[in-house]
Amino acid sequence: MPTLFTKIINGEIPCHKIAESDKFLAFLDIMPLSKGHTLVIPKVEIDYIFDLDDDLLGEMIVFAKNVAKNIKNAVPCKKIGVAIVGLEVPHAHIHLIPINAVSDMDFGKAKLNLSQEELMEIAEKIRS
Repeated sequence: MPTLFTKIINGEIPCHKIAESDKFLAFLDIMPLSKGHTLVIPKVEIDYIFDLDDDLLGEMIVFAKNVAKNIKNAVPCKKIGVAIVGLEVPHAHIHLIPINAVSDMDFGKAKLNLSQEELMEIAEKIRS
């Protein structure tokens, strides 16, 4: 059974794409902790990030670094926080979260409820 993220990769579920390569996809989290909260995933379906081979994991971090730079340029924040939790979806992923304080990365707090239009605007701003 393909994961939610594999369905996004395959185009079965729409997403607000930020960046894509032959190996990775970055898209906005639809239940973000802050505006610009982005997920970076490998296109290969592997549950646990530390089960990725070393080369792929290294390439994923570099891909995420470039995405983070674009988010930082588009979304006012002090830094882009990085989190790897791996419990919600059984597909390796990195959270890139615009933050101004450590508490901005509290996954237990209420998520933002952004409209599709707001998500589209944020994605466009990050891509440009």
